[in-house]
Amino acid sequence: MAAIFRNLALGLAISFFVSCHCLAVPSLASSDGFLQCLQQKIPGELVLTQSSNNFTAVLVSSIRNAKFFTNATVRPLCIVTPIDASHVQAAVLCGRAEGVRLRVRSGGHDYEGLSYRSVRGGEVFAVIDLAGMRAVSVSLGDATAWVDSGATLGELYYTVAKSNPNLAFPAGVCPTIGVGGHLSGGGISMMMRKYGLSIDNILDAKIVNANGELVDRAAMGEDLFWAIRGGGGESFGIVVSWKIRLVQVPSTVTVFIIGRTVDQGAVDIVTRWQDVAPSLPSELTIRVILQGPQATFQSLYLGSCAALLPTMSSLFPELGMTSADCREMSWLQSAALIQFWNPNTPVEELLNRRTSLQGSSKGKSDYVERAIPNGVWKNIFPWFTMNGAGMAILEPQGGFVGSVPAAATPYPHRSGTLYNVQYIAFWSGDNTAVAANQWIRDLYAFMEPYVSKNPRAAYVNYRDLDLGENAVAANDVSSFDSGKVWGRRYFAGNFDRLAAVKAAVDPTDYFRNEQSIPPLI
Repeated sequence: MAAIFRNLALGLAISFFVSCHCLAVPSLASSDGFLQCLQQKIPGELVLTQSSNNFTAVLVSSIRNAKFFTNATVRPLCIVTPIDASHVQAAVLCGRAEGVRLRVRSGGHDYEGLSYRSVRGGEVFAVIDLAGMRAVSVSLGDATAWVDSGATLGELYYTVAKSNPNLAFPAGVCPTIGVGGHLSGGGISMMMRKYGLSIDNILDAKIVNANGELVDRAAMGEDLFWAIRGGGGESFGIVVSWKIRLVQVPSTVTVFIIGRTVDQGAVDIVTRWQDVAPSLPSELTIRVILQGPQATFQSLYLGSCAALLPTMSSLFPELGMTSADCREMSWLQSAALIQFWNPNTPVEELLNRRTSLQGSSKGKSDYVERAIPNGVWKNIFPWFTMNGAGMAILEPQGGFVGSVPAAATPYPHRSGTLYNVQYIAFWSGDNTAVAANQWIRDLYAFMEPYVSKNPRAAYVNYRDLDLGENAVAANDVSSFDSGKVWGRRYFAGNFDRLAAVKAAVDPTDYFRNEQSIPPLI
């Protein structure tokens, strides 16, 4: 069993690599003008051109998917590494003046790499790498914090817990994810059933808008503040920092990780999990990882093992959880265990921002609104033993996250959603790429009858260009009609409002990528 867990952990680590690539060479006039403008407004050491000694090292520093960094990769015009919001403002003003677009990267986990690459050859762009803006300032008096977009989730968790071990923040499992991208798209977590998504706990933000102005919630207005909390990154401006509400956690939490193979009844247990997991007490989250012939049930309970046991015995006896499966620890320690699968991993490992180009990945997502029948699960499990097979992660909803109205934030997948599914294919080397990509697309097609419909929903933080890309009209503005093809799958009825906000704050579509919100003009 330990070997299986090690393989699962390796697969998860590989699966969290996400895209990188960059773009075509612009005209010399716009290139020279942009670089000269930056040199006048930003300290020279913060602007890395392709001739800079550390250009490639910085470019690679947040690339988490090897398929987006090859010998054929076209480099950006330059990388701006701001350490202050004024540097971001300068980059926007220079970019607007010289016709150079910006790609903005915090942690580099964008699943299509759109935070630092463009799919379209010929686009003039530079990368704004926010890794130098990563401060976390905790206010214990009102249990809030200001966190810069370039901080990672691990840095946020560690700083908060070291300030007060009974405070935390509900956000994702992977510690190297950047705060900026994560909060821009929603923020699924192991505590969302208790405290909601990350975006449900944002109190304020500071954003550099399309005019190069730095504005907070009061100055930006409630429509824009609504849009940036879940409307996807790089559509409305560059959020440089966020004010978040911290949440209370007990001194002792409980984690269990239980694997069940098909021979041990995994099909029946997962079938039952669909009904149980979204309706459990909100302090308890049990997610499922499917890989090979096994389902692994990974759980966080905000309380002691003694309190958890009767709940599991009463509500989910099919799993067969016992006290021997419990690991009691602090919340910060649980964040390390759930990511690294090793109870001996020090919490300081959450601060490690390292990247690796050892593997490539492709991700897709679904939402399930009606439990999938047992007979169908019997046909799903064999997919994970096929050639090129990857994994799927099932994240239960319900609880607080389901009680929030769909229009309260851009993230619409609330009431009526049982769970989210993330499919991940991963490979190393060209010889396995074809099988892995074929596997994920075939599995996604197979699942269509059993997931949400009209439209088939997806999670914007698991960005998927297979769903569609913006077309740019003759006026150099992204087409609303092309955007709604993919946009309504991420945002449902909230997409039109997002497009209206875009038209109000960035009508010329300066901040854009292949799946940015188009202006509804």
